[in-house]
Amino acid sequence: MNTTLITGASSGIGAAFARKFAALGRNVFLVARSEDKLITICNELGRMSGIRAQYFALDLTQPDAPARLFEEATKRGLEIDMLVNNAGFGSMGYFDKLDAARELEMIQLNVTALVDLTYRFLLPMRDRKQGTIINVASTAGFQPVPFMTTYAATKAFVLSFSEALSEENRRFGVHVMALCPGVTETNFFEAAKMDRPPIRGSQTPEEVVETAIRGLNRRKSVIISGWPNRLTVFAERFFPRSIVLKVAGKALRGRFE
Repeated sequence: MNTTLITGASSGIGAAFARKFAALGRNVFLVARSEDKLITICNELGRMSGIRAQYFALDLTQPDAPARLFEEATKRGLEIDMLVNNAGFGSMGYFDKLDAARELEMIQLNVTALVDLTYRFLLPMRDRKQGTIINVASTAGFQPVPFMTTYAATKAFVLSFSEALSEENRRFGVHVMALCPGVTETNFFEAAKMDRPPIRGSQTPEEVVETAIRGLNRRKSVIISGWPNRLTVFAERFFPRSIVLKVAGKALRGRFE
């Protein structure tokens, strides 16, 4: 049974992906920590779309979680021909003032779990010579971001990792794409225990997902959501990295001093 697996699917961009793919007639396998939210979304999708929506409540920050998820999909007989690595979280503040354990947990989820899941589900896709992997990165991955130090670094990894995988697997029929949203109307800031920054041009999760669909149709390896974000990333290419770093630091420093 061809199925789209979406992590972090209980809210925000992940839930928007679930609704969009279900509306397109695709079966979905949704993963997040909150079982109650997953049940609600699966019931909604089953009624609206006539597709099969399944869930698996799992905390992907646990080291053995990717292996458990792969085993569960195999046990259910699901052929995962599309993987959306969306689960992740961030933090904000002076690095030395943040909780070290939480920063390491972020790396575990944003990087280690993503790589582990990609590896496990990529192999059968290559064998079938067909499949799609969407890794949700961020516009923060294009440059260092002071006061969001670890988060931006994890998204830089996701961006580089995805671009390289895209080229490696092009001839094997597997499409890998990094989706790079900017500020989005999700619970990202609440989950990170941050005040929402006063940034204009934020997008809805649905707008981000529509950008992703356009990127898939165009076989893009990287897609940036929102024209202001695309313009910003493009403009940064014309300035020394040191200048970009100072501008980013100045924009956020006032929030902590």
